[in-house]
Amino acid sequence: MASRDDTDARPVIRDRRRIDPVTGKVRDPAQQEQQAPSGETARGGEKGKHVPRHAAAGDDPVAAVAAQLAERTADLQRVQAEYANYRKRVERDRVAVREQALANVLAQLLPILDNIDRAREHGELSGGFKSAAESIEATAAKLGLVRYGEPGEPFDPNVHEALMHSYSSEVTEPTCVQMLQRGYKVGERILRPARVAVAEPENDMGAEPGGISGQPPAGRAGEEQGSAGRERRTPPARGG
Repeated sequence: MASRDDTDARPVIRDRRRIDPVTGKVRDPAQQEQQAPSGETARGGEKGKHVPRHAAAGDDPVAAVAAQLAERTADLQRVQAEYANYRKRVERDRVAVREQALANVLAQLLPILDNIDRAREHGELSGGFKSAAESIEATAAKLGLVRYGEPGEPFDPNVHEALMHSYSSEVTEPTCVQMLQRGYKVGERILRPARVAVAEPENDMGAEPGGISGQPPAGRAGEEQGSAGRERRTPPARGG
C-alpha cells in the first residue's frame, strides 16, 4: 500500500480539452479553472501537509534510526580498516625501497673498501690517506654496512663462498681456515658473500658422494669393468 507522502509526489493531470468527450459540448474555460483535480478532492484539503514515511507505513522511528546508525558505524569501521591496511602497505613499501636504494649505493663502495684493506695489510695506510679511509669506513658503518668473515669460523654456504678446499686434522667440521675476501651485508641482505678457503676433517678424505669411503662409486666401477672387458675381447691385429 502506498504511503501518503508517496501520493503527494504523484503528478496531477488536468483535462483542458475544449470539447467534452462524453457530451460532445464546448466547455467553458472559466468553469474548468474552478474545478479541482480528483486527487486533491479525495485528500479533503490535506494538500501540503507532510506525513513522515515511517509513520504512514507504521514503522518504529527509533528502530529505523538505530538501523541507520548501525549501518553507518559498520561503513565507518570498514573504511578505517582499509585505511589502516593502506598505511601499513605504504610504510612497508617505503622501507623496502629505502633498503634497496641503500644496498645499491653501498655495493658500489665495496671495491674501495677492498683496496683500503689491501693497503692496510701492506702497511701503506698512513697520513692523509689513512684519515680518508677511516672516514669512508665510519660512514659506511653508520649507514648499516657490516663486514663479516674471520678465520676459524664454521663454514656456512649461505654467507660464505668456498674458493679453496683442503683436509686438516686440526678441524672437526668444515671450517674457514683462510679469509680471501671479506663479506658484507646490510641488515639481513647479503651484499657479497665472504670468499674463503675451507678445510674439512681428514676422516672425510676417502668419502665419495654416493659411495662408500675408499671405494669408487658403482657407476665408475662398472665403466672400468666394461672397458677392461672390451680390451680383452679386441682381437689382435693381423700382420702384413
